[in-house]
Amino acid sequence: MSLLKKKLFGTNGIRGIFGNDLSMELIIDVSYSIGSFFNKGPIVLGYDGRSSSFAISKIVSSVLMSMGIDVYIMGLTPTPCLQFTVKNTKFVGGIMITASHNPPEYNGLKPVSKSGMELSREEELSIEDIYFKKKFLKMEANIKFGNLFVLDDALDNYIDRVLSFVDVDSIKHFKYKIVMDFGNGVQSLVAPLIARKLGCEILVINGNIDGNFSARGSEPKMDNLNNLTELVKKTNADLGVAYDGDGDRSIFCDEKGIIHWGDKTGSMLSYYLIKNKKHQTSVVCPVNSSLIISKICKNLDKELIFTKVGSVEVSHCMKNTNSIIGFEENGGFFYGLLNQVRDGAITTALVLDMLSYYKQNPYEITLPTTDCVSANDSGVSLSCIYKKFNNTFQYKSSLKLVNIDDIPKVLELCRNHGSVKKIENIDGVKIWFDDDSWIMYRPSGTEPLLRIYGESDDKSLLDSKIREYDDLIKRSFPIT
Repeated sequence: MSLLKKKLFGTNGIRGIFGNDLSMELIIDVSYSIGSFFNKGPIVLGYDGRSSSFAISKIVSSVLMSMGIDVYIMGLTPTPCLQFTVKNTKFVGGIMITASHNPPEYNGLKPVSKSGMELSREEELSIEDIYFKKKFLKMEANIKFGNLFVLDDALDNYIDRVLSFVDVDSIKHFKYKIVMDFGNGVQSLVAPLIARKLGCEILVINGNIDGNFSARGSEPKMDNLNNLTELVKKTNADLGVAYDGDGDRSIFCDEKGIIHWGDKTGSMLSYYLIKNKKHQTSVVCPVNSSLIISKICKNLDKELIFTKVGSVEVSHCMKNTNSIIGFEENGGFFYGLLNQVRDGAITTALVLDMLSYYKQNPYEITLPTTDCVSANDSGVSLSCIYKKFNNTFQYKSSLKLVNIDDIPKVLELCRNHGSVKKIENIDGVKIWFDDDSWIMYRPSGTEPLLRIYGESDDKSLLDSKIREYDDLIKRSFPIT
């Protein structure tokens, strides 16, 4: 049986190529399905900067209004700002039009529950049931059409709330210089305003909203952030940060121009928030996260909860366990005191808050040395903080097979290969060789692709195991 099943929702919302698998007919019927699921209004509607987003917003709002539902338009907005607005106002739900980090020809719809979170997997299934059975609310001939309103102050309310969680005066004192790479996405509408209110000097890369993401693409990755790292080093900036297309993820660069994976940033923020901000909470993260967080939680005597990969999984696990800290390796950080969703803007504010704290309390990280001070010699640098936690080697790649039906066979082959310490099956297969060394294979679910993750405190061991399993798979199955 193929892994591709008849369904609407992927890992994160409903996505497709606009005009192709994301057709006008599908958008209309999906809008009817979401409206029928919420059953009433008002609903808030926002969209990212993709070329098709405005047109899709017109279709969605027209369908909802035809069902008698009032629609409030936020317009261009980062996803977490819409989620915050739903959570903190009178709305029964929201819809964000975005395909997040996907290429520009893609777009999608992401429903948001009254809690301000993405829908649970069970709620997604409810919408799919409505869609496939066409169980739309009955359209009465004399129905009263819904109204259309515009939200003017939503972004201001969001910014004020973000600032309430950090020590504004302390951050202002250090007058940070930040390089911000917006990747032509909508976070350029919010994150620089927050940084300026925190007294930062900002250098902007790719700050114009461009639906084609013509600069570096919509997803910040290790291989497309060279302009960010070079400008950080050239200008002696304190840090750099890059955002994805809809602004819910952020990848950080220290003052030396080194890019850090999101799970290492998430680990050090977790340590700071629990140890120094005294947050009493568990930590939630996907099973492909760095083992650094395991060591931190053990040291701080806090529970660590692993989930499947996906922001929906992390958000709802946080909700179910009353956790206020979650993160993903792709740069998503979830601060539950604001909302239990990933959010690139508040993550930036929290990193600045953390950096300011350790500049004033350097003994809590390390004694400053010539190798561990900021560019302006004002104390502990971001690289110094990462150095405290950055003590493992990580590997991330992918492998594309010819046949998607070979994916479960590959996973089974990996499970049964060699003598290992233990195997976890939370999401794909995670193989442990010792307490500090593992590799993981996870299917994408929508194409014949395996995501590969690995980590060890011994680089030679990690490299050897990656080659061993790579050779095993390529000997057994056709690879593209």
